[in-house]
Amino acid sequence: MKTIGLIGGMSYESTLSYYEVINKITNHQLGKLHSAKIVLTSVDFEEIKECQNQNDWQKASEILTHHALLLEKCGVDFILICTNTMHWCYEDIQSRIQTPILHITKAMLLELQEQNVSKVLLLGTKYTMKERFYKEMLIQSGIEVFTPKEDDMVKINDIIFDELCKGVIKENSKKYFHDLIEQFPQAQGVILGCTELGLIIKESSKSLFDSAYIHAKIATLKALENE
Repeated sequence: MKTIGLIGGMSYESTLSYYEVINKITNHQLGKLHSAKIVLTSVDFEEIKECQNQNDWQKASEILTHHALLLEKCGVDFILICTNTMHWCYEDIQSRIQTPILHITKAMLLELQEQNVSKVLLLGTKYTMKERFYKEMLIQSGIEVFTPKEDDMVKINDIIFDELCKGVIKENSKKYFHDLIEQFPQAQGVILGCTELGLIIKESSKSLFDSAYIHAKIATLKALENE
């Protein structure tokens, strides 16, 4: 069994799901009392959020690289950045360490291809929905990606940071997401491209692709290869 390194805390709510999913799949695969080999380092999310607000992605990258190097010293086999948005810094972080980082979009792409889904609605933070660091890999692989209009991006971002990252689930926010998804009949599925969105979007008329769950699942299967 390989050892998985997790950079968590973005937010701690979604990091909990990573730990749970990885261990549940490991135990299901191996039985008995088997659990996953995990080394977890967790950031202060407020520091990362301030970097985002100030558009200081270099400082954010330095913070995450520090944590990646801690995991590398612990001898992990590969690393997961347990958030979608901070994959903005993926290439910079990967260039500074030897240990491979399993990209969250690559995990999502594998899942979409396995399910034969080629048209998706992408929901996430405003950075994930607007910028190309997440979408580019999907688009280049033939996936058509739809995103909400600007005011919806702002509202989704507010719900993520003001509610979900604090563990708050509101019924009116649930309804908002339900109604929003219905505005995209052309989409075959919905990417929950923020690791907190799986906390609130649990049912839909479309297939849901929870990035946190898929990232954790692909990582676990990788860790259990040849077991």
